[in-house]
Amino acid sequence: MENIGMYIFLFFAFFIFLSSFFTVKQQTAAIIERFGRFQSIRHSGLQLKIPIVDKIAGKINLKIQQLDVIIETKTKENVFVKMKVSVQFKVIQDKVYEAFYKLEYPHDQITSYVFDVVRAEVPKLKLDDVFERKDDIAIAVKRELNEAMTTYGYDIINTLITDIDPDIQVKNAMNRINAADREKSAAEYEAEAGRIRIVAKAKAEAESKRLQGQGIADQRREIARGLVESVDVLNKVGINSQEASALIVVTQHYDTLQAIGADANSNLILLPNSPQAGSDMLNNMVASFTASNQVGEAMKKASRENKGNEKRNYPKPPQLPESDNPDDYDSTK
Repeated sequence: MENIGMYIFLFFAFFIFLSSFFTVKQQTAAIIERFGRFQSIRHSGLQLKIPIVDKIAGKINLKIQQLDVIIETKTKENVFVKMKVSVQFKVIQDKVYEAFYKLEYPHDQITSYVFDVVRAEVPKLKLDDVFERKDDIAIAVKRELNEAMTTYGYDIINTLITDIDPDIQVKNAMNRINAADREKSAAEYEAEAGRIRIVAKAKAEAESKRLQGQGIADQRREIARGLVESVDVLNKVGINSQEASALIVVTQHYDTLQAIGADANSNLILLPNSPQAGSDMLNNMVASFTASNQVGEAMKKASRENKGNEKRNYPKPPQLPESDNPDDYDSTK
């Protein structure tokens, strides 16, 4: 029996000896209490404590942690939105005591501050401004949390607004507004493109007409120059201007007939014609030119005779008698 009692004693002694040693993981702090009172803070590695007297009250994670807070609030125009705020924080290594003993539920404390700040900042902004100024809201949350949580041994590394989710009807309305705005811009661009095409076409047509008119003018100028040269050549061989003009007309007449006959697809219908028609045309033109010249000469001669008669028959003005009395010249008497 004594041996059994000795074995039991040795077993408990060995167990108590082993319980004196404990390990602490990296980036972790262990809180040691002695009879319920804070004794010390142990960091990573193999640690020693007094068995039965000392105990591990708890462990604090020194890594950077993240807390996601989902908040529903409203904007300045009374649009309700859901926002997801991610808070990255860690326990300050020199303030493990405050983090362990001053706050029992640090996550709830951080969540309360996030709710308070976001619901104070977002109602000041319109919905579009919430999207544009979400970084300002995140900075305000971080500032408030740092001021409050540093006292409790927590350091706020960063705050991020990772999601802004308006009501589904609001999102649909925003999408319709955006689509309408883009359609308006597209219509304006299409109208501008159409205007540019119309202006370019009008300029091209104007330039074409100008060049066409210039070509016609040049053509007629060259035709007139050719006619003048032809008349000069015919005058040199004894043909006067009237006969030369008639000859040119007849030549153009036959050139026109030849050009019409050369076109196989022409739908032009010619009335009966004979070689005598050209001769009759020439005789008629010569006779008309001669008659017009005779009429012109006769009219000039008659005009000169009328002017001579008017000069011979023009009455002299009456001579007034000489008188010294001014009343003699009164036109009323």
